[in-house]
Amino acid sequence: MKKLFLSALALVGLFYLSSCGNSEATSSENSAETEASSGGGQASVQDDLSEKDIVKVAVGSADHSTLVTAVKAADLVNVLSNAGPFTVFAPVNKAFDELPAGAVEDLLKPEKKEALQDVLQYHVAVAVYQPSMFTDGQKIEMVNGGYATISIKDGKTFINDAELLGNVKASNGIVYVLDKVLLPQ
Repeated sequence: MKKLFLSALALVGLFYLSSCGNSEATSSENSAETEASSGGGQASVQDDLSEKDIVKVAVGSADHSTLVTAVKAADLVNVLSNAGPFTVFAPVNKAFDELPAGAVEDLLKPEKKEALQDVLQYHVAVAVYQPSMFTDGQKIEMVNGGYATISIKDGKTFINDAELLGNVKASNGIVYVLDKVLLPQ
């Protein structure tokens, strides 16, 4: 019992030391994560030690603020914070900017919540697709019930016509960075 207590005390000490000098970054991350949560559920759990879930990965990326805003408006924060496993294809802000004028603003309206959910759910698969698993012509079923097609051209991987620019592992899946928004057919 004494060894368990000393081990726990050592872990607390390590956590404290690792957070010193880092309080400003931790504070801003915590406020962003709190902002992303909808007031309850899995997303509201504060855990600075574990690997970040998909929502926390997106919140931590300045290039995905439009996506985070949309996920919050669609009430999908808690869903994407759950255990998964998920593969999320996450368009960057510039991708949303390339949509027709007013499209994003229109989808963010409360009366368009179902349409926004459909678009966002077309960016999520229930499984973890590692980069090595993609094959040319592969069909992936998305959460909204639609299918997206993987293509590989000149060593680059695409989903529909959006290029996969990179990926980030999350505690509940994987996030692929996209250069375009996927639109359900």
